[in-house]
Order: sequence, then C-alpha cells, then structure tokens
Amino acid sequence: MTNAFVFNDDAILCRQTPNGWWPLQLQLPPFNNKNAASDDYQQAYQLGHVTLVPSLAPSHWQSADHANGSKDIPENTYKSPQENTNKSAGNLVNSEVDNEYTFTAQAASAITYDYAVAYNIALPIIDESDESSGNAFIPYRQLMAHLPVALSDQISQAIQLLSWQADTQFCSRCASPTVHADQGERAMVCPVCRLRQYPRVQPCVITAITRPNPMTGEMQILLAHHHRHGQPTMSPMYGLIAGFVEVGESLEHAVVREVAEEVNISVSDISYVSSQPWPFPSNLMLGFRASYASGDIIIQEEELAHADFFDVSNLPKIPPKGSIAHELIAQVMREQGMPI
Repeated sequence: MTNAFVFNDDAILCRQTPNGWWPLQLQLPPFNNKNAASDDYQQAYQLGHVTLVPSLAPSHWQSADHANGSKDIPENTYKSPQENTNKSAGNLVNSEVDNEYTFTAQAASAITYDYAVAYNIALPIIDESDESSGNAFIPYRQLMAHLPVALSDQISQAIQLLSWQADTQFCSRCASPTVHADQGERAMVCPVCRLRQYPRVQPCVITAITRPNPMTGEMQILLAHHHRHGQPTMSPMYGLIAGFVEVGESLEHAVVREVAEEVNISVSDISYVSSQPWPFPSNLMLGFRASYASGDIIIQEEELAHADFFDVSNLPKIPPKGSIAHELIAQVMREQGMPI
C-alpha cells in the first residue's frame, strides 16, 4: 500500500494529539508502477496526485526532543474500513507503542482533498467546526515549528508539486492540454508541440546583517517590519531583508542589491549559511550573513514600514521557529551567548 499526505491548498490533514496537531497519512489503493503500461502509469498521476522523494537521511526525521528521549509524537496512519475491519471509518490507527512513539514515516505521495473525493478514497471524519473529531486541515505555517526537518521538507515538496501540477495543465507555448511524462520524470508534456514543463524553483536571498552598537559595542542585527506581516501593532513582527534573485546576477550580487534597495546601506563580508525550501509559492530561501559597511537607513516604503538595528539583548518579535529567518537570527544570538 502507498501512504499519502492529504492537502487542501497549503493546509495538510492532521490528527489532534496530546501535544498538538500532527500530519497523518492515508493508505491509497495500489497503483501500477512505471514498468507497467503507459496508460496504467498515467493513472498514478491524475491531477491532484504526485509522488514524493526523500531528500534527507532518516536521522533528519527525528526532532531534537525525540533524540533526547521524548515519547509524545505518535506515528499516524489512517486505514480504510476495508483494510482495518476492527476500526470504524474515520478512526486513526496508531503504531504499537513499546515504551516509545515514532515519528511519521516518509510518505510516498501526496494528494488533494478533491482527488480523494473524486476517486472515492476513504477519509477520516473531518469537522473543522468540531475539534472533538480529532482531524482537521492545518496550515503548514502553523505546523513547521514542531516538525522534524525531513518531514517539513517533504510537506513543502508536496505543496509545491501539487501547485505546479495544477498550474501546468496547459502548454505555455501552444495552450494544448498537457499530460504527465510517462517515464517517471517530473514533467508535464504537451502532446502537440512536445514542450516539457518542469517544476520551477525561485531562488531568494535572505540576509542577517550585523554590526556593533556604535555607543555600547553590543552586537546588533538589522530587522525590518515588512508590509506582508500586516499593519504594525503593539507587538509587530520584524524579519530580515530578503528578495528574489534577478536574471543574470549572482547570489552575492542579489544580497547587495536587495539590501541597498530596501534599506539604502552597504554591506561587506557576505557569506552563505544555509537554505530552506519555502512553498509560498515555490521558493528556495538562501540564507546569508553580512556585516554593515556604511550608509544611513532609508526604507523602501513600498516594501517596509520600519527598519533599524536592534541590540541582540532587546529584539522585537521575530519570525517563528522553523523559518530560516528565525534560524539566522538565532545563530547571531548564540554567538553572543544570548538565550533564544
């Protein structure tokens, strides 16, 4: 049997556990593999169904809490009544517990809620207005702070692939309806002009800019309140300077340009730190560190409401754990011996 996550836009079907919402999987009816006839293989790639591949080693499926002996995150798999006659429709089947719960296993595919309904795939009871049902679609942004890295990446992969599939139903060259490639390749193919459309990733740079406080010498970090975070409140969220990489420029050039455009300063000592897939809509966030070099802050008012250097001991509200912005800020704080 194939296990699949179930999505409704960027929300994933979850089960309520004693420690919060946790993604669950459905067991799908078997599909023929890529060695079967082409028509049978196409069946596994109907609109709303995509295959997933693991991108990290199994150790990344465990969080820090689990590695330290936490036993409070169960593996959740839903079995249909036909597959589990001892359970009623809508019930979850937890893995056997022998002194330790395990994290959700890697799923082989992802489907949309509409796909499950269209193909009569058994679903657990879902009642968004009644949490006692134990199952609901939870936005990925709400979950990411609590998920192991590999699970988070696989959910991000699923959201991006389902969105790409929905957006490439027609050829961008001749407008003919497309079909999925029949050789196990992630591509939508035009049967008329043979154009192949692959999932596209949009590279974005995000940069933590630091300097010593000119008066006290305490390390500071440049943070900005973006319009996308909503109107300023009593406790507005502040993030890092970020933006898309333009055609024909290097990543380092993109850092320099975005910083100059958004806050009018120059930076030096640019260094790459890490990356994160970000499915809103299909970005790859490339994290950098840089040092303030010169200039006075003048914000790009179309993008920002406010920006300033903040002492690491007195930061405003920052992006939540699970985002690369949080991790870059946390790295600076750890270097200064500050609690995160």
